[in-house]
Amino acid sequence: MSVLIVIPARYASSRYPGKPLVALRGADGVARTLIRRSWDAAMAVPGAPRVVVATDDDRIRAEAEGFGAEVVMTSEACRNGTERCAEVIAKIDHRPEIVVNLQGDAPLTPAWFVSDLVAGLRAAPDADLATPVLRCDGATLAALRADRAAGRVGGTTAVFGAQHQALYFSKEVIPFTAGTPAPDAPSDVFHHVGCYAYRPDVLDHYATWPVGPLEQLEGLEQLRFLENGRTVLCVEVEARGRVFWELNNPEDVPRIEAALREMGAG
Repeated sequence: MSVLIVIPARYASSRYPGKPLVALRGADGVARTLIRRSWDAAMAVPGAPRVVVATDDDRIRAEAEGFGAEVVMTSEACRNGTERCAEVIAKIDHRPEIVVNLQGDAPLTPAWFVSDLVAGLRAAPDADLATPVLRCDGATLAALRADRAAGRVGGTTAVFGAQHQALYFSKEVIPFTAGTPAPDAPSDVFHHVGCYAYRPDVLDHYATWPVGPLEQLEGLEQLRFLENGRTVLCVEVEARGRVFWELNNPEDVPRIEAALREMGAG
């Protein structure tokens, strides 16, 4: 019943080139790269015996190997992290029960998000993959709306059905809601956390499917599963007082550094 965590990382990000090597200062004032902090987050997950960094860039490889990470080199032709995960399981020496994609731009991902995600997929045999969603409070919703108003992508939102099967994901703030709750009050908008747990069989299929129109428009890799009729389970997770924010733009660096200081992370 093995779990493999893959951290996809590429240098040539269209929005933020070189992002995995960006330095982030924690509570101790020490600067550690984004890829290092993402690896630290993966290593904190209990019961995950193997963590690998998947990249096509020698600079990222050198950085990751420098702090002791296992690295699997993947093709420059990989269009997203899911394709990179599919290539990893084709290259390694065992086939895990579940493959977790812990994206390299989400160093604040708590370990229990991943644990809850894996447990959710194991409990839903009809689901092909699972992904976490986090109910936004008023402050997070306001920040997402402010980013969109400024022309920035501040995060992805998700809508799902009665059985928590995903209906859609968007870089717009969906669904439409009137007004904004108080900063600490819950909203009806769910922030999609950039993490996935796949069954290996669905990864085998993923790389053979062409990019569909919705994935092309939104730039969201998970839409390829929906466009091909696969079931994506949305697992609601709890923040437990932790701030969650991805590093999508240079403007996110101070947000993440502030969160690292607040949680006392070195």
